[in-house]
Amino acid sequence: MSSAAPSSGDRPVIAILVTAESAASVVYGMFDLLKCAGRDWPMVVDGQPGAELLEPVLVAARPGIVRAANGVPIEAHRSFDELAAPAVVCVPELMISPYGPLDGLFAREVAWIQRCHAGGSLLAASCSGAMLLGEAGLLDDEDATTHWAFCEVLQRRYPLARVRPHCALIASGEGQRLVMAGGGSSWMDLALYLIARFVGIEAAMQVAKLNLIDWHHVGQQPFARVASTRQAEDAVIGRCQTWIGDHYAQAAPVAAMAALSGLAERSFQRRFKLATGMTPMEYVQTLRIEEAKHLLETTQAPVEAIAGEVGYDDAAFFSRMFRRAVSLSPAQYRRRFGGLRAALAGTGR
Repeated sequence: MSSAAPSSGDRPVIAILVTAESAASVVYGMFDLLKCAGRDWPMVVDGQPGAELLEPVLVAARPGIVRAANGVPIEAHRSFDELAAPAVVCVPELMISPYGPLDGLFAREVAWIQRCHAGGSLLAASCSGAMLLGEAGLLDDEDATTHWAFCEVLQRRYPLARVRPHCALIASGEGQRLVMAGGGSSWMDLALYLIARFVGIEAAMQVAKLNLIDWHHVGQQPFARVASTRQAEDAVIGRCQTWIGDHYAQAAPVAAMAALSGLAERSFQRRFKLATGMTPMEYVQTLRIEEAKHLLETTQAPVEAIAGEVGYDDAAFFSRMFRRAVSLSPAQYRRRFGGLRAALAGTGR
């Protein structure tokens, strides 16, 4: 990729934020997808490149080299002061812990995001980048999404946001100027969305076909693992979590946890929800679904047998619960992830 600053022109400017916590693969990947809109399809079909239709720009607090996450150097084309209100500000994923401190860590970036939004920019965040939209105070009373591992933290830190963990992409806010993609490779969905919105659906389809991109239409829940079942700080509830980790399949698990806690039923329910963010039954269902995922990936056991093993006597009820949680049926999940696991196992030596 050329490190020269893009030239000015009539194309919509899409500023891609670069920080020391940025994932270089996402920054460069998004730059490349946006850059190829309108250019690469004619080159493949007719042998001559077409006109570039978007102008992606790498932007940081100061222009020049930013040593991003994993030590990869990224050359920022422009500074915040040089680019006051681009058509779009993209905030790629940040390599930060969901549970680490955030106050003041991105103060310059947040101030720039606020200025750009006030100036009319569309804000597009992928993965954990949505945290900066929250820090900018832009998610109150808005639908939002982020990587599944950050959804609980996003909701807790910005309680007025309506966090949608199942969604791979959301457009919200006045004029739909807040766009958020979920985790992992859903940044590709975000790039395609921006191309479709600013250039056209056909251009976005061409980019998808050239790069073999499959839209994450089922959302990100099939890929999610337990993020919110980490040990509670409440010692009584933590003891119950440890116990249920080995006994979630038994009958009446919530009543057993309540008895173990020594608390009255109502007090136990209240403290468990306060400590974990879930009711005791939601917590049990989460553990059961996660174990069912693992068994579907690693065994050929019938769905009925897996349902019984994780604590469901009624296989049809289990299938409904599984689809509600994962957005795929057990059979669909097995085909997608069991096949992937088998293929990867076949690469071993």
